Amino acid sequence: MTTKRLCFEPGHKPKCLVIVDDTAEWDRAVYYASRWAIRAGGGVVMLRIIEPEQQSQEWLGVAEIMRAEAHEAAEAALDRAAGRANGIAAITPERVIREGAAMEQLLAVIDEDPDIAMLVLAANPGAEGPGPLVALLAHELGTFPVPVTIISGALSDQSVDSLS
Repeated sequence: MTTKRLCFEPGHKPKCLVIVDDTAEWDRAVYYASRWAIRAGGGVVMLRIIEPEQQSQEWLGVAEIMRAEAHEAAEAALDRAAGRANGIAAITPERVIREGAAMEQLLAVIDEDPDIAMLVLAANPGAEGPGPLVALLAHELGTFPVPVTIISGALSDQSVDSLS
């Protein structure tokens, strides 16, 4: 990563990057990022990552159908998340769908948008662990190109309001 962050330069505004996935706690990250955007005068970028399935050559037709269905599901998830952000902060977040390995795509999106100032994730409060992305990211934090804010999935809207 060599892209300089420009989020506070003239003509730019800071953005929070939020991952919209299939976990129950994605809403906490969207809520926090939306509240942060109000206070910082910034924006929100919502990212949905589709990790490709390994397919053999004879199943390519099925793979294309699965890919199309994954894109439809991604659009629907981003619709829900964008509606939530708009209801919280009256903002229209940017929406990004990427295909590939989660960490690779996450880093690519950050590298391509110099206005991203922070990544916001929510951690699962359950005994099964914080969630796959939080666990994956834990190994990369020392070299990550932007600050990472991890919100507890157990926080209420009122608790997040007092923190953001």
